[in-house]
Amino acid sequence: MSTSKPKPKSKASRTASSKKPLIYGAGVVLAAALLGFVSYRATAPDHSGSSASSESSSSSSSPSSGADATTDPDAGVYPELAKLARRDAGDKLAQGRADAPVVLIEYADFKCSYCGKFARDTEPALVKKYVDDGTLRIEWRNFPIFGAESEAAARAAWAAGQQGRFWQFHRAAYAEGAKEKGFGKDRLKELAEQAGVADLDRFARDADSSAASAAVSKDQEQGYGIGATSTPSFLINGRPIAGAQPMETFTQAIEAAAEKARTTEDAKGDGNARGAEGGTK
Repeated sequence: MSTSKPKPKSKASRTASSKKPLIYGAGVVLAAALLGFVSYRATAPDHSGSSASSESSSSSSSPSSGADATTDPDAGVYPELAKLARRDAGDKLAQGRADAPVVLIEYADFKCSYCGKFARDTEPALVKKYVDDGTLRIEWRNFPIFGAESEAAARAAWAAGQQGRFWQFHRAAYAEGAKEKGFGKDRLKELAEQAGVADLDRFARDADSSAASAAVSKDQEQGYGIGATSTPSFLINGRPIAGAQPMETFTQAIEAAAEKARTTEDAKGDGNARGAEGGTK
């Protein structure tokens, strides 16, 4: 996981990010503090005397260093954060049913090594296990924190999405060794070709458009607003998780959220049934 703190790149972005947490309310301020804390814990330097870098240390952290891995469906869950799921069936940067009981929101940067690790090692397994059976929806949020190339890659990914090729671009950009080649203009075009983007001229126009900048800024400011301090950061039905944690951490959080959703739905069904019985008396 990245150890760098996000820094807005423009005056407008700085102004917006300074105000954004106020929009979500006190509950989210508390959750933002938690996410910031676990994000720090997941990237904190190892003072045990090991010569390994803090980045290497964070990649092998236990689940507890980056998330409260628990089967309790209510522990560490913030309803205000759950409301950040867009559930827009037309969202080009999402996969899975819009009405899936569990939504995983991912805040990530294409230049982040640990985002790539999650994309290669964990996300495909989550898709196969939970997205394909309708349990999980994954919503991407562009959260560029490594400067101009990060932002250019985010806009390019959004542009690929306008032609229905976001996840293919995502896979190409996070392939082993792809980050080391950089994200200059020619390289982004090459990635778009690999992703099967049909109209490369439109891709270039879309990537440079004000619409792309606005979409990336919207995602970025949401990340700042919830207190994300590193990438990748996640929300699973309002439960914050920081870092490319082991598969087990995500599995526990998803299954706890799914169980809570089933219980809530069953309770609604029982309530409706009792109401209908009462109305027939």
